[in-house]
Amino acid sequence: MTSFPHIVKADGSVELFDPERLIASLERVGASERAAARIAETITNSVVAGSTSKEIYGRAFSLLRKEGRPVAARYAMRRALLELGPSGHPFEDFISRLFEAEGWRVETRKLIQGRCVQHETDFYASHPDKNEFLAAELKYHNDPAYKTDLKVALYVKSRFDDIFACNADARTCPIDRGMLVTNTKFTTEAIKYAECSGVELLGWSYPRDASLFMRMNKAKIYPITALTALTTAEKRLLIGDLTVTVDQIVKNRDLLAPLHLSSERIGVLIAEADGLLTHG
Repeated sequence: MTSFPHIVKADGSVELFDPERLIASLERVGASERAAARIAETITNSVVAGSTSKEIYGRAFSLLRKEGRPVAARYAMRRALLELGPSGHPFEDFISRLFEAEGWRVETRKLIQGRCVQHETDFYASHPDKNEFLAAELKYHNDPAYKTDLKVALYVKSRFDDIFACNADARTCPIDRGMLVTNTKFTTEAIKYAECSGVELLGWSYPRDASLFMRMNKAKIYPITALTALTTAEKRLLIGDLTVTVDQIVKNRDLLAPLHLSSERIGVLIAEADGLLTHG
């Protein structure tokens, strides 16, 4: 029986390296069975005890990029969300575009009067077809190891309780649902409390059947930072101009004008963007 070394995850924990898990993650983003197996074999032969998940990801990304930029972009999606920072405002804009693609009307940083005090909600959305009103607290993190914990869930629950208690019958504070959204993960205790108390959670891999990653893929809404043909400086320029999703530049190439790109580079960039949107 083949023995694999222990590797160090982003949160500092240690686990056995699993090439089958790597193959599954590569195939999930669109790599062919042959390419996934070849990449996994190359990485397996180079992994040693103490290798980090970040190092393994970097090697896999480099090899996957040779197979095709759109596939590599999908593989890097979680880290692309981390690149939206350092502030949380681009993440708010990104979540807004995701919900808009799902049919919601969105406002950010909206003031809502609770029973006791007024609250500024990061995100407020209404769905005309469902006659639903939703408010959300968004927690953005630059560190992939950081998890939104129980104290955040408790804080969010108390805010929404005050909003729900505000004369709901008169609809002076129209909110039917309260949600806590993050670009990373939740701790086990936060999930346990939220499921018990009724706070909706949306994170990178939660809930399992409708996670942030799954909803992004279904709506074809991806962060502009996922595009491997852009430099870090170019990504920052676009985000500064409120261009935060890939579909924006596909629909309007004029948004690329501030980058002063050659026609050849624009072609490469749009080709990657099209590939990402059509083969997700």
